[in-house]
Parts: sequence; C-alpha cells; structure tokens
Amino acid sequence: MNSDSDLQIAGDILEVPHLLQAPRQHPVTVAEFAGLARSIAEDRSQWEHLVEYDATTRWYHRLRTGPGYEVWLLSWVPGQGTGRHDHGGSSGVLTVLEGTLTEHSERGTRALGAGSQRVFAPGYVHDVVNDTLEPAISLHVYYPGLTDMPIHTKTCARETVAVTG
Repeated sequence: MNSDSDLQIAGDILEVPHLLQAPRQHPVTVAEFAGLARSIAEDRSQWEHLVEYDATTRWYHRLRTGPGYEVWLLSWVPGQGTGRHDHGGSSGVLTVLEGTLTEHSERGTRALGAGSQRVFAPGYVHDVVNDTLEPAISLHVYYPGLTDMPIHTKTCARETVAVTG
C-alpha cells in the first residue's frame, strides 16, 4: 500500500463534516448581503417591471424579506433626495441599479453610478439625492429590517421618522 497517497495524508473529506459548510438559504454576513444585492441587480426580471416614478415623493417597494432583513426597491426622479438621516439600528447595502445618485456624508460627496454599492453600519449619517436630469433606481438591503430613520438637521439634532411598509 502506498503510504503517501492524498487520501492517507489528508483523510477522507467526508469524514470531516465540521469542515463542510451547508449552503445558506439567506445571507448573514456583510459580504453575503452585498452579494444578494448584486445578484438582484443583475437579474432585471426580479425588479424592472415593478418600478414606478412619482413626481411628488420617492417611490419605494419592499421587494423581499428574509429572517432579519428586508430588500427595498426605490425610484428617484430628478431633484428627489432623502435629507440627512441614518438608519437607526440597521446596517445596509445601497446599490444603484440605474442612473446616478449623489451621496453626501462626513467623508465627502460621492457620485454613485449604476453598479455602485455602499455598505454602511448603524448610525452612519448621509444624504442621498438624484441631482441629475435623469431618473434613477436603487436597491437597499437593511439588516435588521428598517424600523426607523432618524432625520438629522444641520446641527445634528435628531428626530425619528417611523418607517411603514
């Protein structure tokens, strides 16, 4: 018997189930949430037919929920924005699907074109606006699901806006 075969050296992989990870049905890590957003973005059939535009307010639609997370689809006509806010106790992933959004934060101003992603932790304060002449569409994953969105004034005083959906 050959004493240095791969099986004898490493052992049978099926005999070490603690090294094998079962595939997850739902994401649980930041990387997996970002991957979920990318996979939805790439499959236009999941969201394109749902998009509406509203000249008076940003349009939004809860696209999916899972254990501890929500996925929202938003549309932005030119000039629409969020105002300075954070996401309470929720972390999130913002993915631009179409158009360009501008994010203002303590880190500066950044244009986010189609395919751009931003990952943020609870308490991250920013303002997002469509300051172009074309509509935009974005996808937002929140974990845990979004329950409040504290608004920040220029002096950073906060008021809480309940999120319904």
